[in-house]
Amino acid sequence: MLENRVVVITGGAGFLGKEFVKAVVQNGGLAVIADIDAKIGEDAKEKLSIELQSKNIDFVQMDITSKESIKSAINYLDEKYKRVDALVNNAYPRNKNYGKHFFDVEYEDFVENTGLNLGGYFNASKHFAEYFKNQGYGNIINISSIYGVIAPKFEVYDNTPMTMPVEYAAIKSGLIHLTKYMAKYFKGLNIRVNAISPGGILDNQPKAFLDAYKQESLSKGMLDNSDINGTLVYLLSDMSKFVNGQNIVVDDGFTL
Repeated sequence: MLENRVVVITGGAGFLGKEFVKAVVQNGGLAVIADIDAKIGEDAKEKLSIELQSKNIDFVQMDITSKESIKSAINYLDEKYKRVDALVNNAYPRNKNYGKHFFDVEYEDFVENTGLNLGGYFNASKHFAEYFKNQGYGNIINISSIYGVIAPKFEVYDNTPMTMPVEYAAIKSGLIHLTKYMAKYFKGLNIRVNAISPGGILDNQPKAFLDAYKQESLSKGMLDNSDINGTLVYLLSDMSKFVNGQNIVVDDGFTL
């Protein structure tokens, strides 16, 4: 479904990003891991290339908060592949104070984290969209969250040290509207912009949380990181060529 397509995945060396890389390669595309950490990115490229027995994985160092870094990455890809078919905004930058409870969050940290994450998604989208405009086509997919769609179900965090950070809610809800804004703004440019809002992803969370979360879901509860792949491939492929400005929720009914 993605034969010969060049797909850039920010945060491609991360927990969800590596699954996206696999999905692209397994569907015939070329996946580019774009990550701020060169060592982690190169290691992910090497391990995934061996696991998938594929040469269709590349790495480019890229900081989504840096105009110069993004433009350098785009120039590298253009020189090497002569095109970029899609950008998947999946990176998850945050500072060391991220993840606190509401009353413990300082203004400076709120501003920094929303700037790093939502601002970084804007920054990457802007510069890739400029490239797509000149190229004549393009596709941007933003990874949002169910907590960009609904208010948090704080009760699922009872009896755990976890919470749903206020910055996360602001970032992910803002990202969904940024998706719609860009899709409309790019009218006539042949650039699609859509979002995916996954439910919770299994990653060694406490049993109390997993049990409470499953009670709010319809069958499985928390998802595996590979459960988002089908939606991603659909949005990257021609099967969704008239899907634009949309947010697709993949959450086993958690938001109902």
